[in-house]
Amino acid sequence: MTPQEPRISVIDPISPALERVKIILFKPFDIGKWFVIGFCAWLAYLGQGGGGGGGGPNFNFGRGFDQRDSQPFHQAKDFVFDNLHWIIPAVIAVAVLIIAIGVLITWLSSRGRFMFLHCVAQNNAEVKVPWRKFRRQANSLFLFRIVVGIISFIFFALFIGVMVFIAIIAARTNAHIGAPAIVGLILLSIIILIPVAIAFALLMKFKMDFVVQIMYLRAYTCTDAWREFWTLLTSNKGRFTLYILFQIVIGLAIGIIAGSVGCLFACLLICFTCGIAGCLMILPPFSIGFGYIMTVLLLPLSVFTRSYSLLYFRQFGPDFDVFIPEIEAA
Repeated sequence: MTPQEPRISVIDPISPALERVKIILFKPFDIGKWFVIGFCAWLAYLGQGGGGGGGGPNFNFGRGFDQRDSQPFHQAKDFVFDNLHWIIPAVIAVAVLIIAIGVLITWLSSRGRFMFLHCVAQNNAEVKVPWRKFRRQANSLFLFRIVVGIISFIFFALFIGVMVFIAIIAARTNAHIGAPAIVGLILLSIIILIPVAIAFALLMKFKMDFVVQIMYLRAYTCTDAWREFWTLLTSNKGRFTLYILFQIVIGLAIGIIAGSVGCLFACLLICFTCGIAGCLMILPPFSIGFGYIMTVLLLPLSVFTRSYSLLYFRQFGPDFDVFIPEIEAA
C-alpha cells in the first residue's frame, strides 16, 4: 500500500497565517515587541524597496547620422579627455562606495532574513539571539547572493553593451536602419531578456521563501539547502507554479494596501510638519528612519507574508515545519 501524498493547497495557509498575525502582534498587543520584530523585518527587506535635450549624440535611425549631431558628443569627449586626471579617480571612488554600500546592505539583509524568520517562527521579539545563532547560515546566504548578483550583472551588462555597440557602429557608418531591423532588435531583446529575468526572479523568490527555511531547520549552507529544495521542486513543478501565480495575486493586494498606507502616512507627516518632513526625507538618515517606521506600521503585512510561505511549505511534511508547538496552542 503506497503512502498517500500530502494535500498541498495555496488557499489553506491563508487563514492560519492571519491567525498567526493576531497571535504574534495582537495577543497581547505590545508596542515594544512591534518595534523589535519590525527592526528584524526592516533588516530582512533592506534594499528592496536627468539631463538636458542637447547633451549627447542623436541616433536618428530613420535618416542616417548627420555630422552636426556629433558636435555635442565630441565636446563631451574632449572635456572628458582633458580632465581624466580627476574624473577617473572620482568615478572609481563613487563606484567603490556604491559597491561597498550594496555589499553591506546584502550582508545585513541576509542576517535579517534569519532574524525575522526566527521571530515569526518562535513568536519572540529577539535580535541578539538569532543574530548570533544563524551567523553561519546568513554568511552562506550572503555569499550565494553576491555570486548570483555578479553573474546577473555580467549577463545584463554584456547584453546591453552589445546593443549599444550595434547602435554606435550603425551611427558612425551612417547605416540606415529601417523599421523592420529596429523591431527585430527589440523582439530579440525581449526573447532573451524576459526569460532570463524571470529565471533570476524565481531563483531569488524560491531562495528567500523556501531555501532559507531549510537552512534555518537543518543548519545547512545555501548550496546544501538548494540541493534539497531542488529535489522537492523538480517533483512538484505544478504545485510550485501555482504557488508563484498565487504569490503574484497576494503581492498585488499587499502592494495596494502598503502603497495606500504609505502615501497616507507621508501626506499626514508632511502636512503636520508644514512640509519640513518632505524635505528631510530626501536625506539618507531620515529616509532610512522613515523606512523603518513604515515597516513597523505595516508589520502585520510582513508577518502575514512570511507566515504564509512557512505554512505553505509545512504542508510538504513535518520536516519542513519551523513552528514551535507552544504557538499553536496560544
